[in-house]
Amino acid sequence: MAPTLTDVAKHAGVALSTASRAFSEPDRLGPETLRKVVEAARELGYEAPHGRAAGAVTADEAQDTVAVIVPDVANPVFGSFVKSAQHEGWHRQLAVVLADTDFDPGHERELLAHLRHRAAGLVVCSPRLEADEVIGLAGDTPLVLVNRETDRAHCVLADAADGLRQTVEYLAALGHRKLAYVQGSSRSWSNAHRVGLAQELTARAGLELDVLGRQSETVAGGNAAAAGVVASGATAVLAHNDLVAMGIVAGARALGVRVPEDLSVVGFDDIPFAEVSHPALTSISVPMARAAASALKRISTALSGAGGPRADTLRLATQLHVRGSTGPVPARTAQLARP
Repeated sequence: MAPTLTDVAKHAGVALSTASRAFSEPDRLGPETLRKVVEAARELGYEAPHGRAAGAVTADEAQDTVAVIVPDVANPVFGSFVKSAQHEGWHRQLAVVLADTDFDPGHERELLAHLRHRAAGLVVCSPRLEADEVIGLAGDTPLVLVNRETDRAHCVLADAADGLRQTVEYLAALGHRKLAYVQGSSRSWSNAHRVGLAQELTARAGLELDVLGRQSETVAGGNAAAAGVVASGATAVLAHNDLVAMGIVAGARALGVRVPEDLSVVGFDDIPFAEVSHPALTSISVPMARAAASALKRISTALSGAGGPRADTLRLATQLHVRGSTGPVPARTAQLARP
């Protein structure tokens, strides 16, 4: 007697409805459950009705699919991350699918709950949720966090220490004594990491740092921050990212403040537009392409069943790139600063 779907369900240890869904709606099952049903069907010699045998293919596809979640794919730094992840995935024979949370923690939460059952691995870049919540939502699905630190999961971090040290030393050498810092989101690990380092480094160098209010991580956010930067009396400003920095340049110009003659501006990320903006933007490069490749490598290792630590942290160095948006402290300010 030919095996039935009930036999397959019993052999796989799942409900009959689950076994049926493996052949009718395979995308509603997690990859491990789907794999169990398909393998049971093969072992028993079960043949699904015509048009419903695609479950076996989907099982293989689910096994090789990695979901990459970013907060804003329109931001060039995350676009670079996704492109590198796609390239590394192709190299490792992994299909990479993309999800964009639009900086919304609620959307991020929903995506994680949805994708944990539809992908073999998850790479979450610059999450707005805390690490523990991301780990809980991922469940047993292999996970790599990028720019969110924890000892409970694999992490890849862009360490701002070198880039910020170089920036503070460079600005101090140009005569700047009062700096401002325009923050990004309160939910950003990178923001807290960079602000903490900037405070430590400027204090060590004997410089004053005015940490200004939070802004959206966009050109509009930088434009809105420009008046506060000028009012602070700082002669140089560090921005959360290059988009914010470009907005500060535009906003300062609208207020009659010249960059770099009156105000030096430094961004973060070193996006391609930094070189062609006017003036060309001094920026701290963040190795997001390398971060993506490293994250996919860790996911690939986890999926292969190879040994290794359950959680580790890779820190990637940053580097200052000097361009036209920074210069010596204004002459009048330098004269006032002399004893």
